[in-house]
Amino acid sequence: MTYHFSKTLTLDFDDAIEKVTAALADKGFGVLTTIDVKATLKKKIDVDFRPYTILGACNPNFAHQALQAEDKIGTMLPCNVIVQQSGESEGEVEVSAVDPAASMQAIDNPALAGIAGQVREMLESVIKGL
Repeated sequence: MTYHFSKTLTLDFDDAIEKVTAALADKGFGVLTTIDVKATLKKKIDVDFRPYTILGACNPNFAHQALQAEDKIGTMLPCNVIVQQSGESEGEVEVSAVDPAASMQAIDNPALAGIAGQVREMLESVIKGL
């Protein structure tokens, strides 16, 4: 089992972030955090890196269910979705989302399997629909 779903888009980087954010919202996910990895690496260690943003996506209903089933599950939330410039072309970006079912295998709690499976279907649908 792979740990992510990915799709390459022919879009400007900023437009891709907007498109992904809107697609997540259509499935009930909000973006709680946005981490600009390129800017952070430049600021912290003076390294030049390609455009790479991590979006921390959360569906509050599923997050609540997961927190009720496993009180330490917050260590694995939110679901990360990355947008990164791929290759040398500025008009090509790769979007990847974590597979929550794969990450939940590390937790011995059967109640999480159903929740993770539903979130997996939703995130996979977001990525395929881009």
